Amino acid sequence: MVDNRYATALVIGSVLSLLASVYLSVAVGTQHWYQYRSPPASNDFMNSTDLRSLSNTFIGDEVAERDYSQALIRLNGTLGLWWRCILVPDSTSTECMSFTLPQQFETKYKHPCNSSTDEDLLRTYLWRCRFVFPLVSLGLVFLGALIGVCACLCRSITPTLFVGLLHLLAGICSLATVCCFLAGIDLLHRSCDWQDLSDYSLGWSLYLALVSSPLQMMAAALFIWAARSHRKNYTRMTAYRVA
Repeated sequence: MVDNRYATALVIGSVLSLLASVYLSVAVGTQHWYQYRSPPASNDFMNSTDLRSLSNTFIGDEVAERDYSQALIRLNGTLGLWWRCILVPDSTSTECMSFTLPQQFETKYKHPCNSSTDEDLLRTYLWRCRFVFPLVSLGLVFLGALIGVCACLCRSITPTLFVGLLHLLAGICSLATVCCFLAGIDLLHRSCDWQDLSDYSLGWSLYLALVSSPLQMMAAALFIWAARSHRKNYTRMTAYRVA
């Protein structure tokens, strides 16, 4: 028999876990992690031609990091974990392209404007981790949900401790995703002198991912508290009956 306090904690923890999963899933699937605001383009013919050339290059599947980064900066682009989008020149429409799997694991260079330079291991692994960590986070929550369902079927609250630990790890992975993304973007801006070309800001997708981390950690705290408190109470009741 589970005490009402523990049952309430489990219900609240499950709701928080569900909200965190929804927030993180939406964040991963949208491109509004980072937003660039470009200055108004001049009416010069050469400038318009240059912008259209950037737009055409941006659409390619095997486009280099230097090329799509310049397009994002100069064409009011938005960047996400899986998507990159730009505002098409002389139009109000938006063109979006997804990162291919090879691009998610491609090698990054110390100077993106020159691919003949040495590999930048820090940027390379930050880029890869910001793709892997959210998937790991969602996978841990899904595994925790399976364990929770099995615990309900077995009418046991003990496995809830492992569910809490899985949610704690998931929260850390979600937070690490945001940190890796921001660190990678900052290193990219420092590698090439692009800071003065446009203004930039954090997007709502990044904030959703950031909010999902404390929600997962709060759910973890409730699950762990319910499991440990129930176990202590059960131990005291058993000792009392034996005495």
